[in-house]
Amino acid sequence: MVNTVETGVEGLDSILNGGLVENATVLVSGNPGTGKSLFGIQYLHHGVTEHDERGIYISFEENEDDIREAAESIGFENWGDLVDDGEIKVYDKSHMLREGDFTSTMDTLLEDFANASYDRLVLDSLTMFELFFDDEKEKRTYLLKFSDILKKNGLTSLLVNEQGAVFPETEIGLENFLTDGNIYFIQTPTDSGVNRYVWVAKMRKQDIDTDIFPMEIANGGIKVYERAGGFSMMGREAPGDGF
Repeated sequence: MVNTVETGVEGLDSILNGGLVENATVLVSGNPGTGKSLFGIQYLHHGVTEHDERGIYISFEENEDDIREAAESIGFENWGDLVDDGEIKVYDKSHMLREGDFTSTMDTLLEDFANASYDRLVLDSLTMFELFFDDEKEKRTYLLKFSDILKKNGLTSLLVNEQGAVFPETEIGLENFLTDGNIYFIQTPTDSGVNRYVWVAKMRKQDIDTDIFPMEIANGGIKVYERAGGFSMMGREAPGDGF
């Protein structure tokens, strides 16, 4: 048995047989608007409110007000209070892009890790993080280094990755092979909007269900429907009885 960390997404934790493997670094990929950032917010919020686990949110794309508004949009009205109380530390783009190089960014984080204890981390997004590097070799080296830093500090981490393709198998990057788990968020257009899905493609040390499951974003966050045979990849029907 491996120790697991609940994501706080009902349905997804069941698919994962309890949650993410403790101390894992998990890649969360999808095209824009699929719910990746909200998943990260929900993951940290659940850790603090349900397990007394402190979190750190690193964003290269949003400022702190934008992140708070996103949290409040799915019903986490106390997000700002948790940040003010130090239960969730937010490094927004004004912090992370200030120096413009990897070493300075890592020094900022390492200083924080040395002075405080965190359990969960979200990096949003890896796509922007990788702009620090000039070539694939350098990117691989520093991604491995960053992953090792997270593990040594006891963090169970989500690395958000922007993906241009709708279907993940058409765009497999180096990052997929350097992380402990891969979770994809997928959306397909319909006449009335979009259908959303989640696919856990890999989780080391864990027996997982690798089917593609429908999900929705509502007040309270993301919900994944395990028993929703009425959903299809092409059209929207009513969700199943459970999630």
